[in-house]
Amino acid sequence: MTRYLPPNLLTLFAPRPPLDYQPPVVKRKMLPYTGVGAFLQHFEDPKETPPPPPLQIRNKEERKAERRKQRLEAELLKIEEELKSWDPHNNPKATDEAYKTLFVCRISHTTDEELLRREFEQYGPVKQIRLIKDLEGKPRGYAFIEFEREKDMRTAYKEADAKKIDGWRVLVDVERGRTVKDWKPRRFGGGLGGTRNGADRDNVKHSGREPPADEGRRGGDRDDRRGGRGGPRSYGGRDDRGFDGRRDDRRGDDRRRDMGRRDDRRDDRRDDRRDDRRDDRRDDRRDDRRDDRRRDDRRDDRRDDRRDGRRDDRRDDRRDDRFDDQKRNRDDSDRGDDRSVRQRRY
Repeated sequence: MTRYLPPNLLTLFAPRPPLDYQPPVVKRKMLPYTGVGAFLQHFEDPKETPPPPPLQIRNKEERKAERRKQRLEAELLKIEEELKSWDPHNNPKATDEAYKTLFVCRISHTTDEELLRREFEQYGPVKQIRLIKDLEGKPRGYAFIEFEREKDMRTAYKEADAKKIDGWRVLVDVERGRTVKDWKPRRFGGGLGGTRNGADRDNVKHSGREPPADEGRRGGDRDDRRGGRGGPRSYGGRDDRGFDGRRDDRRGDDRRRDMGRRDDRRDDRRDDRRDDRRDDRRDDRRDDRRDDRRRDDRRDDRRDDRRDGRRDDRRDDRRDDRFDDQKRNRDDSDRGDDRSVRQRRY
């Protein structure tokens, strides 16, 4: 039957080729076991060479702490190298006058220069606005605004702090890079910001440079909890004051958060009232326009009715005149016929 199979199936039944002949394996004769006395001369003398330190085996947490320490050291070294080349006085993108420049941060990422100009021109004429952006062209949330006069900048510094722009409460400050000696920006470990210190209890929650006025009276001295603007501590800094100090910090954070929420609710209510008034005015104007259109329509209808009535009256008058003319003509013709009949009779 296999002879009827196709060639591709016959190859499956073909025998394998024979194995190659290999000579038998000859086992090598091993040397007999001897002692180590013959090799002692190659060992190091413990009196001359001290033994190596014992191997320290670290657990997972210790290895992570070591890697974290190495990364921190590398970051500090990088910051030191960049700080040596950092010179704010030779920055080509900076404003012209440092003492007329206002620093504005916590800006919405959708806010543009035109909106900032409209908001800050109420304090004085604005010379230029530098809205800082990243390498991709996206805004980073802060800007530098240069005024024409220094007194306008001081007025904006006092009055524009915690102002709500485009739904966000901003923080304003003077430009410290060219006006404060030995100043370092935040990327080099300096700055005064306190919104990213760590945990929620450590971060600054209130709007503006300073916390609410009642916080200092009820929650202790503000400068004890956080370093003042001129002190050695930065915004949101903490000291080792024990459990009571941390509890006061948490209470102050809660009060700042409640104050911010209260301000937001008040702003929302004010915005709602303004929107309601605007909607009412728009509805009133729409109703007035609708009433005017209706009044115009009624006036047009009355005018059309009067015009149609006059046209109908004229048409009726013409029809009556034609009827009278026809009747008069018939009467005349009848009288003419009667006269002719009487003449023939006589």
